[in-house]
Amino acid sequence: MLQHFSFKSMYENSQLPGWTIAFYFNNKRYTADYMPDGTIHWNGDTPPELDNVTKMVHELMTFHVYE
Repeated sequence: MLQHFSFKSMYENSQLPGWTIAFYFNNKRYTADYMPDGTIHWNGDTPPELDNVTKMVHELMTFHVYE
């Protein structure tokens, strides 16, 4: 499970898509850039269980940004 999930717009004009995200997974902090097409560009280490983490990130972004 992802903990302490946060996101913010990559641009001052928040109407432009693109977000920086951060969260903890298995007690380790991960950061990434979430692109408008759903692509995730990891900054630094890639989390283990990448498919599962990617699915959770997409669900959270859909809930918080797109709805």
